[in-house]
Amino acid sequence: MSELRSILEEKRRPVEYVGPEATAFEAVAKMCRSRIGSLLVEEYEKPIGIISERDVLTRLVLEQLDASATSVRAIMTTDVLCIDPDVELEQIMELMTEHRVRHLPVVEQGKVIGIVSIGDLVRWVSRNQDVEIRAMRDYVCGVYPG
Repeated sequence: MSELRSILEEKRRPVEYVGPEATAFEAVAKMCRSRIGSLLVEEYEKPIGIISERDVLTRLVLEQLDASATSVRAIMTTDVLCIDPDVELEQIMELMTEHRVRHLPVVEQGKVIGIVSIGDLVRWVSRNQDVEIRAMRDYVCGVYPG
């Protein structure tokens, strides 16, 4: 199993969606309730965009729009970068850095199976580094199963 698949399995969180005609206020309320930083925007059961905290700040707050009167469609990102579940974590981090995004939908056979965030990746890499460091320290100190 790929590391990304393991991350998604560990999260065990369904993908959260919002419709394009929902208000920005409704989208923000849903993100806050779910404690997440983005929502996929879905129309006719197909993803058509993503709305993130950054979209809200740059396209709503800075433009001084009314969150209760502005639709998600008006502020969402429509050019959504998606990844395959078998892509290596290093490649995913490079993509996120290069495209300056913090959330990537994971798509398999045309279907969204999850969303990975930069926080998910940092947590996974950090935890695995701790395990590797502990194993190396035990080996150097002669504390190993045998």
